[in-house]
This record gives sequence, structure tokens and C-alpha cells, in this order.
Amino acid sequence: MTVKDCDHHHHHDCERRRLYRRIACAIFTVILLISLVIFLIWAILRPSKPRLILQDVTVFGLNVSSVPPAAISTTMQVTISSHNPNSRIGVYYQIMDVYAAYRGQQVTLPTLLPPTYQGHNDVTVWSPFLYGEAVPVAPEFAEALNEDNNVGAMLFNIKINGQVRWKVGSWISDRYRLNANCPAYIKFGDPKNGIAFGPAMKFRFVQGCYVDI
Repeated sequence: MTVKDCDHHHHHDCERRRLYRRIACAIFTVILLISLVIFLIWAILRPSKPRLILQDVTVFGLNVSSVPPAAISTTMQVTISSHNPNSRIGVYYQIMDVYAAYRGQQVTLPTLLPPTYQGHNDVTVWSPFLYGEAVPVAPEFAEALNEDNNVGAMLFNIKINGQVRWKVGSWISDRYRLNANCPAYIKFGDPKNGIAFGPAMKFRFVQGCYVDI
């Protein structure tokens, strides 16, 4: 069919074919864009979560009162390292609180970590101090606290609650909640269980924390 024939005899058929071609190109472009968006969402929303390790705990003071009202007083410094395992995704740590808990109950004030950006495959180390002065223990834990005191050992959980953002190129994601739990079994009845220097006892752990995002 010549252009003249198309122009004069089959104008509507030619226009229809051109319209179909435009629609097909538009559909292909939309599918390509959707595929790119899905890939970016997958890369952004499915990064490997940071790996946190409790390296050590230095106890400067620990006073346990098991008689009613049961209470715990403690001053400690914890060393926590965080590794970003992603090779193309950076991590912004924001509003990160660290505190110690005993049997799920918070026994120190939260210590705020400084906002931190962690590049690809980078490692960050924090060493916050944790303080708790005569923090009451729930009555149902008083007997367990008395037993732990008699044995000379207590299981603390160093907990980290905060928010993270993922960075891919120049794009930064929304905030995601990060919760980490690092068990720390402290044996304060025997100095051989720690590294003593002055009035403090340092306990080395180098064990992974449970991280949930």
C-alpha cells in the first residue's frame, strides 16, 4: 500500500496501526520502568542487616539488694561493634539507645549513641557507659535475683533500640526500627572470671547479638 493510498483510501487503518504501535511502545516503556523500580525496591528493602557483636563489658560497680524491695545498682561500660555486610548499601544509624536489662526489665538509663553513617562493608565501634542507681526489680523476680546473688552470676541483656536508614547511591530510604539483644553473663563472685584492673572487672565476650529490623 502506497503512502498515497494510505492517505486517501485507508486513512483510518493506517492511523489505527500507528496508534497500536504507540500503545505497544508505551506498554514496553512502562514495563521497563516498573522492572527498574522493582529492582531498586528489592535492593533497598532487602539489604543484609548489620551484624552486631558484644565485645566486652567492664563493670565498675554492681550492687544487688535481694531483700524487699529488690533493686540493682550498676555502672558498666560496654563495647559493641557493628559491621555493614552490604557492598553497595550504606547505613545511617539514628536515635540509637543502649541499656542493660535483667530478666527483660530495664535496669539502667538509656544511653544515646551519636548518629553514625556506615559505608559499604565498614565496621563501627561504640563504647557507651550505662548507669542504674537502685533500680527496683519486679517482685516476681526477687527470688531469682536472690539466687543469682548467692551464685555470684547474673545474665544481663545489653539492648539496642534505634532507627536505621539505607543509602543506595544518592537515594536514602525511610526509617526502619532496629532492635538488638546482646546476652552478657557476668560472674561477679570470682575475680578469675574477669580481667581485674583497679576497682573494675572487664569481661570479654566477642559474641553475636540478635538483630531484628
